Amino acid sequence: MNSNLTGKVALITGAARNMGRAFSQSLAAQGCDIIIHYHSDASLADAEETAQLVRAHGRQSLIIKADISNYLEAENLFKQGLEAFGKVDIVINNAGAILKKAFVDYTEQDFDTLFNINCKGTFFIMQNAAKILQDNGRIINVSTSLLGAFTGNYALYAGSKAPVEHFTRPLAKEIGARGITVNTICPGPIDTAFFHAQEDPQSVAYLSAASVANRLGKIEDITPMVNFLASEQSQWTTGQTLFINGGFVTR
Repeated sequence: MNSNLTGKVALITGAARNMGRAFSQSLAAQGCDIIIHYHSDASLADAEETAQLVRAHGRQSLIIKADISNYLEAENLFKQGLEAFGKVDIVINNAGAILKKAFVDYTEQDFDTLFNINCKGTFFIMQNAAKILQDNGRIINVSTSLLGAFTGNYALYAGSKAPVEHFTRPLAKEIGARGITVNTICPGPIDTAFFHAQEDPQSVAYLSAASVANRLGKIEDITPMVNFLASEQSQWTTGQTLFINGGFVTR
């Protein structure tokens, strides 16, 4: 697939590291200027490194800190993006939080933390994107293949991600006449620090064996789908939930 996104502006939440950084680099390589969202001061140095990688492709970058579970801060992401670039064409709703525990061990604070960023924050970004995006824009939400898995210990992570595919369909219907597509991707276990922080060697081995290739996914397994969904060629793909997991689960 030949994709040229020169002149486009992409806003990527959770872009400081892991998949968010990879998506930033990949879209910059295709000509996008990148708005790099990060959540906390601890991520600032990583966000600055992402910005350097974007600039290495000859593209502009803008780093913005925001708690996207706060509507005004989510809205401000787009306002600053418009001030800097004059438009936003692509939004990748990538920011997320994970916590692996037994169902009965989750606390009220755990519940609020995961639902605030995975559900509420994603919703607020989608709302603002629907108002601000250029015609023929793209919204790409990042969920999880655990939506189709029958497993324990991820109740709040999977549960807080599950509403995203249900947000995707009505928004795709409501703004589709403007040529904007809205889709959700559901990666399987990906070999990143985000994944490994919750796992031990036994669970890594189990989850690796669940794929047809007997390995964890790599970020490079996910970026081609994001590139496609960001492109003009994806115009007829909207309102979909797309599992990218090497056969980890099917649904």
